[in-house]
Amino acid sequence: MIKVERISKKFKLYHSPADRLKEIIFRRSCHKDFSALDNISFELSPGQTLGIIGQNGAGKSTLLKILSGIMIPDTGTISIDGKVTGLLELGTGFNAEMTGLQNIYMNGTLIGMTRDEIDQKKQIIIDFSELGDFINEPIKTYSSGMTMRLAFSIAIHADPVCFLVDEALSVGDAYFQQKCIRKIQEFRNGGGSIVFVSHDMNAVKVLCDSAILLENGRVIERGEPNDVVNLYQNMMLKKMHQGDSEVEILKKPEIIHDKNGFHPSSGITTNQVKLVEVKFFDKNQKEITAIESGESLLISCKIFAISSLNLPHYGIQIRDKNGLEIYGVSTESVGITTCPLLMNETITLNCSLRSLPLACGDYSITVGVSSGVCTNGIFMEYCLFSHDVALFKILQRGNKVTFGGMINLDAKLDIISE
Repeated sequence: MIKVERISKKFKLYHSPADRLKEIIFRRSCHKDFSALDNISFELSPGQTLGIIGQNGAGKSTLLKILSGIMIPDTGTISIDGKVTGLLELGTGFNAEMTGLQNIYMNGTLIGMTRDEIDQKKQIIIDFSELGDFINEPIKTYSSGMTMRLAFSIAIHADPVCFLVDEALSVGDAYFQQKCIRKIQEFRNGGGSIVFVSHDMNAVKVLCDSAILLENGRVIERGEPNDVVNLYQNMMLKKMHQGDSEVEILKKPEIIHDKNGFHPSSGITTNQVKLVEVKFFDKNQKEITAIESGESLLISCKIFAISSLNLPHYGIQIRDKNGLEIYGVSTESVGITTCPLLMNETITLNCSLRSLPLACGDYSITVGVSSGVCTNGIFMEYCLFSHDVALFKILQRGNKVTFGGMINLDAKLDIISE
């Protein structure tokens, strides 16, 4: 169990090193206070994973340093039933002049392992890191990926009750990242708690049981990962407008229409467009809310223009129950040139899916409208981004499950005797 109650942390910012000396000599303030964390509270039970998201400078890394004991909060209390280890800034706790093996002993001691513990687990740590003979070379000769391998291996084998994971995990190669993820899931299944900081929103949705959103050192939202991630993404979209249009973030579910599968929505909307209706149709043009796996589906969206858009773009996403994007398509991605959208005009966006070979379960639709030139996948302006506005269900086809996973790739298996 981890219990964090009302912790805050401030730093003194000096314009120059001389100001620090002036403050000491003349005993007058020559600094500005920067509040990195302000009144943060949360609880984390055994076996749970908490995701922490936010912009750079929001306070995520400071919070992890306080949880790991590297920093002490100015106010508040932290209760942890056991040892906390983690993977923070790359190379934290390492001596670049010492060998990897020497750093195992030094870093292990710093995170609370005894000499006997390190002796017993030394070979397991080396084997997991897969550094081979490089374990006897100085850390300064390691690449960032090799440093991450050693840091992760030491931290996860220290038998913590809570594991802290920062963005440092992203520097490893794809193979070792997957190995780390499996180890983290094994740790969680064994009752360990995880605090996970990442800019990979899909990873937060998949790995975390709950999430908190930090902004300027404060918790501005907490709850289900999908809801918190949606709010964060909407905030980022709002900042792209930079005041050129009035923007509203729909933080709480808003009933737009309660018929034909049009459901509560959260998202971003401007004073330019409005989503009026979303409906589903099968191959016989019959309105539905559920189809069998592999059947065709037509998604029909009505969009009303509050003001004119010279270069509109329209897009649709299909997301699973965790909010993970299964498929996304837009007029830009398929090369469709759209006509200007005039004020008070209503258009219908139809998305025809010839086959939807998804696993059984519930799925949702996200609808987006943007405007202007698209550069590297980013549009000049986002006018509407409505999450989970309509829900539909995929039903099992026939009496037995014919594939595993998320999507049916319609594989053909052959057995050839030699």
